[in-house]
Amino acid sequence: MFNRKQKHILLKFFSMFSVVRGYNILVIVIAQYLTSVYILAHDKTLKEVLFDLNLLMLVLASAATIAAGYIINNFYDSEKDLINRPNKSQLDRLLSQNTKLSFYFVLNFSAVIMASYVSFGAVLFFSLYIFGIWFYSHKLKKLPFIGNLTSAVLTILPFFAIFLYYKNFESVIFVHAVFLFLMISIRELTKDLENLKGDLLLNYKTIPVVYGENASKIMLTVLIALTSIPLYLVLTRYDVGHMYLFFYLSIILLIVFLILLWISKTKTHFLILHNILKFIIVAGVFCIVLINVNVVLNRI
Repeated sequence: MFNRKQKHILLKFFSMFSVVRGYNILVIVIAQYLTSVYILAHDKTLKEVLFDLNLLMLVLASAATIAAGYIINNFYDSEKDLINRPNKSQLDRLLSQNTKLSFYFVLNFSAVIMASYVSFGAVLFFSLYIFGIWFYSHKLKKLPFIGNLTSAVLTILPFFAIFLYYKNFESVIFVHAVFLFLMISIRELTKDLENLKGDLLLNYKTIPVVYGENASKIMLTVLIALTSIPLYLVLTRYDVGHMYLFFYLSIILLIVFLILLWISKTKTHFLILHNILKFIIVAGVFCIVLINVNVVLNRI
């Protein structure tokens, strides 16, 4: 069906899609729009939100910056990924490092150009965001605590850009943000346990490498306990519509996670735990619509 050249181009495309983790970026784009419609811009009609060119530029700038971030992260972690994710690493290596770096600069430049359409403040925000991602990948990622904290902050920053754009300062938004921050922090530490072999061999000073597996499990237990605070607040103090179903499901899954955590010993076990957390985060994105299931009809 495909000749050799077409197959080569197709493989290159899948390689780049793998490097920039296109599925993650798609979820983030959807999350930004759902957050805008259901949480941040509830005083605007659905049409005003969906056809807001400024919002589109912010979302595209976020996507480009995140994609560039995955590229630079892949660039610095190529040796570690060869150990921890050999199959993915083989696909990623179909693209040369020079090609990846070229895409990295193009994506970052595009992000700044798109941000300039919105405001100078947006340009400053994304310029700092780009630098933060590079500094994290180059230096901070190998440091315990600081690397995990920085990664969690960088992950939620695209939503902060939308938050600043709409200037919505309702306390419920901060509670949602704290829950998301804690979930991402738990995921990052779980990833460190999953990638312990590669981190150890390449001298990454992650929490499991420096303090050990048992200490990491204790820290994860503490983080899960801390999630009870935003969960309690969002379920008792605020009206989140039918999204309360998601938060109750999250509680059940976090309890399951905690039980499995203390009996987990292998990379496969930690991969399962990581997938539980990814499910909670992705489910949380699509469950935003449960805040008001009639919003589409009411705001056309």
